[in-house]
Amino acid sequence: MKHLLKPYMFRNCLILLIFILSFRINAIEVGNLYSAKVLVTSQSASDRNKALKKALGGVIMKIGGKKIEHPLISQAIRNYNEYVNQYQYLRSDNVTYLNVSFNEEKINSLFKQSDLAIWGRLRPQVMIWVVEEDGFERKLLSSTSNSLIPKAIDDFSQKRGLPLIMPIMDLTDLSALTITDVWGRFAHPVAQASTRYLAEAVVVLRISSNSVMLEQDENSACQPLCQTKPLVLDWSLMADAQEQHSQIFSEQYQGDDILLMLNKALADITDIIYQQYALSTTNSNEFQMDVANIESLDELIAVSDFLSELSAVESVQLVGVQGSNRRFKLSLIGSQQALLASLKLSEELNRYIDPLAAPVSKDQIAVFYWGTK
Repeated sequence: MKHLLKPYMFRNCLILLIFILSFRINAIEVGNLYSAKVLVTSQSASDRNKALKKALGGVIMKIGGKKIEHPLISQAIRNYNEYVNQYQYLRSDNVTYLNVSFNEEKINSLFKQSDLAIWGRLRPQVMIWVVEEDGFERKLLSSTSNSLIPKAIDDFSQKRGLPLIMPIMDLTDLSALTITDVWGRFAHPVAQASTRYLAEAVVVLRISSNSVMLEQDENSACQPLCQTKPLVLDWSLMADAQEQHSQIFSEQYQGDDILLMLNKALADITDIIYQQYALSTTNSNEFQMDVANIESLDELIAVSDFLSELSAVESVQLVGVQGSNRRFKLSLIGSQQALLASLKLSEELNRYIDPLAAPVSKDQIAVFYWGTK
């Protein structure tokens, strides 16, 4: 006897499939979070010790998502040797670097003792559209543009451990949106053009040497035709590229050093994204979840290993079995919200929420499905 799906069952399955696919969000598992490469002028003990200290400061910034001022962190940087696993010298382009790896467990313990937030390895990919205005001419920059900006963005990405990408500006990009779309910060066309890059967040960054863009003071003697025209930079952010209405707009940054302004803007953007995904080390709590389609011991081990490796999770315990459903109890480092934000970026576990059911209550056990297929 053939087993046929009834119309309403087919409709529900289709809705579920669309729901799962629509929430399949790309993220990058960032490597080398606990290592750093520092330029050195010699291999002397003095230069090496300075480089080790600088490297640890850089790693702490990547783990914490921002520059941290805390007595225990300052003490750790002074005692940098306690956290070093190994180091080696590398030669590239006629310059020497010290490549250092640090002890992950000790650094995480340091953050916990300091009640500081940890940003996990799984981080959102951020698409950056940069448009420059010079007089009456505007141009969109690509990742390979002859400009200091792409390299500065890449350097910032490496320094802060946040995946930042720029468009390649091929025919697909050029046909997907116009310079006016980007300059006008129109959410829909910019978000649509970003879908090919699988970005979780989208930034439009505008740079202008045109003083008309400045917010002029009524009492200022400077008019739009002033000879001194400082650079102006601003940005908009869609922290969730699928939520185009939730667009954040910055104030203007003004100055004559574009790289300094750019790094300040990127730092401010990173802080906003960091607040969504950082994992507070305080107030450890527990979270229960069901994985509904575990059919074998291999899958059970894979799910347990996956959960254990999440930065938000301190320990994993199997507490229930019913058919192919497995219930896990997680001891968390931080909030349930931080865990769910991290899982949202993953393709391994997809949360199921019945779109036809009543809103999920706070105490209801969350149900997930394992696998990317």
